[in-house]
Amino acid sequence: MIILGFESSCDETGVAAVCTERGLLAHALHTQVAMHAAYGGVVPELASRDHIRRIVPLTRTVLKQAGIDLHQVGAIAYTAGPGLAGALLVGASAAVAMAWSLDLPTIPVHHLEGHLLSPRMADPCPDFPFVALLVSGGHTQLMRVDGVARYTLLGETLDDAAGEAFDKTAKLLGLGYPGGPALAQLATQGDASKISLPRPMLHSQDLDFSFSGLKTAVMTRLKEATAKLTETALIDAELAADSPAKSMVLAADLAAATQSAIVEVLVAKSVSALKQTGLRRLVVAGGVGANSDLRRQLAKKLERLQAEVFFPPLELCTDNGAMIAFAAAERVKHGLVDLNNPRDYSFNVTPRWDLASI
Repeated sequence: MIILGFESSCDETGVAAVCTERGLLAHALHTQVAMHAAYGGVVPELASRDHIRRIVPLTRTVLKQAGIDLHQVGAIAYTAGPGLAGALLVGASAAVAMAWSLDLPTIPVHHLEGHLLSPRMADPCPDFPFVALLVSGGHTQLMRVDGVARYTLLGETLDDAAGEAFDKTAKLLGLGYPGGPALAQLATQGDASKISLPRPMLHSQDLDFSFSGLKTAVMTRLKEATAKLTETALIDAELAADSPAKSMVLAADLAAATQSAIVEVLVAKSVSALKQTGLRRLVVAGGVGANSDLRRQLAKKLERLQAEVFFPPLELCTDNGAMIAFAAAERVKHGLVDLNNPRDYSFNVTPRWDLASI
């Protein structure tokens, strides 16, 4: 069966076609980063309007790339939550309208389940059971995954998620939007050892996270260092000319120190989760899963522990339609979707939705 999937939970419009037997056939993605950059963050109304403009052209692109037409599609999946309500409604209404016109079933999908299962599109594919580290946007969670729809929450963020810590620190450093990738790039030019930052809840003896204190610590270090640079420049006029260069070095060191703190906590908690569950496989999913330092540190640590770590392909780390169509296909293959039920084209979206509840 071929499943068409729509993703529109935030600021990316994604469409994909997945075959339950052959896997991913094609996917297309439009990101709204350039549009929202002028505002320093996502504007929900603009996001919704842009999803409306993009979803049909992207669908045509995917069908063409996959070499199929709509009459070969067996079901249409869409992100039902969590996410921005207006943005979710665009994808849901487009999916349901298309399904109604073709007399096809619809499959609502949890956004985080899409991320959670996306590494299973890679080769090699992780077998169940495994521990999953979900680091996507406002979510940082550790889950035990015993199978499709068999999820147990092990730990989660109590305030700011890892992605938010990246973005907020980037904003403090004037790196613009989106901040996470920009901060990671700047960190390659810095020395993390030059600035000491806290590792929140590193020794908490549980699997929960907290990154809001890290942002506050960065703000404090930035203010202290900036004040010192200003004072030095005022005392010695010759040193004043070096202030811009020193400020750039400071920003790079702060970026490196921030990334180092976040990665250390994520790695330590992931290792603790493996030890507590007795499992030997870790799956990392979500946008922060594309961070090269996190990938490198996890691979190194788990190799020493003789455990395995799996990541989705880089292009599927951010929000995308492929993960939604694939999650729907996994549910179909595991008998969790009854495609023979009478068609019901009523629908709803859930902006806040606990993954462990599905």
